[in-house]
Amino acid sequence: MTDPLAFLRKLFDRAVEVADPMRSLSAYLPAKPDGRVVVVGAGKASARMAEAVEAVWGPCEGLVITRYGYARPCQGIEIVEAAHPVPDGAGLDAAQRMMSLLGGLEEDDYVLALISGGASALLTLPALGLNLAQKQEVNSALLASGAPISEMNTVRKHLSGVKGGQLAAQAYPARMDVLMISDVPGDDPAMIGSGPTVGDHSNPAEAAHILARLGIVLPTGTELTTSTVLTPDDPRLSKTRNQICAAPSQSLQAAKDMAQDLGFTVTVLGDALEGEARDVARDHAALICAQQTRMKPGDAPHLFLSGGELTVTRRGDGCGGPNAEYLLALTLELDGRAGIYALACDTDGVDGAAEVAGAVSGPDTLKRAVAANLSARDALRDNDAHSFFEKTGQQVITGPTLTNVNDFRAVIVQPL
Repeated sequence: MTDPLAFLRKLFDRAVEVADPMRSLSAYLPAKPDGRVVVVGAGKASARMAEAVEAVWGPCEGLVITRYGYARPCQGIEIVEAAHPVPDGAGLDAAQRMMSLLGGLEEDDYVLALISGGASALLTLPALGLNLAQKQEVNSALLASGAPISEMNTVRKHLSGVKGGQLAAQAYPARMDVLMISDVPGDDPAMIGSGPTVGDHSNPAEAAHILARLGIVLPTGTELTTSTVLTPDDPRLSKTRNQICAAPSQSLQAAKDMAQDLGFTVTVLGDALEGEARDVARDHAALICAQQTRMKPGDAPHLFLSGGELTVTRRGDGCGGPNAEYLLALTLELDGRAGIYALACDTDGVDGAAEVAGAVSGPDTLKRAVAANLSARDALRDNDAHSFFEKTGQQVITGPTLTNVNDFRAVIVQPL
């Protein structure tokens, strides 16, 4: 292995490849039913999922909402682009049209729903009493809070007219199959895209408690007292079947297999890691250093892999995301230690709100920073990791990957 950073990029590309809906979706796609078939969906991977469906079924009636820049050519399904991670009017208009489309279905009709990460913002329909500007305000505050995705999505459900099973209920009594690409720790279908086709036992009081603990105040005149979120046993969900067709564990396994074939010893730290990015980085640095201390000259290189969804509590006004912030914090903890190389990227190609997947780092990263008159500690303090790695020349930019199984972190440890 002459270039560890290039190899890490190959591992990341492999992880993305196996999560491509064109590869993963067809095995879960039933035969196209007779009668009226409607395809709907939302998320960063949803347009690619729609493309994969039509590759098997041919032209279909339907409407799918994806992120700006993530559209794919479809034969019959309409693809709408909207904003992520903060929703916009395009997403609102498309969500209203989607609900109208489903509202006219009958018992003999069939719906295929395609849901992936990003649907929480893209499929936006404020609950009664909220408007789009208020929804945007709350969503922005949640994104800056450092809250885990499970808490953010619990709040989102109770401020929505489409999440928490409400999309599926709108299609009832039609039969609905749902194919999902998971971007959430634990692969809970109720949390993927805030569960538009999945019931939920949470209640408005829980959502209000989360907001209070985070110090987020709802807009004036808005209260979390009633909710239209469905419970899992609601009869309107009885004809809906949810399945996951791609998940973080599959991508990590593919990277593990690739590395083991080349003689690496591999440790998978988990596919569902959560927590503050810089805190997780500190813990990982301790594991990595301990592993290198145990290694002897001639030992096989060791690879640590992990996935999940880390978070960032916004303290500064820089440009960053959880993967870049994790990597910057890890780089500081390792302090130029020889023989250690790392990559942290989001599989959707967007880390935070920046059009950057993440970055790579090695023993020379802090030296590069000094040469560029950069302070790594200042960048971490200001949540400015993307700017830091841009100036050290170590960003990973993929463009739209058309899938989303969340964070991918890989660290190579060589013996000293």
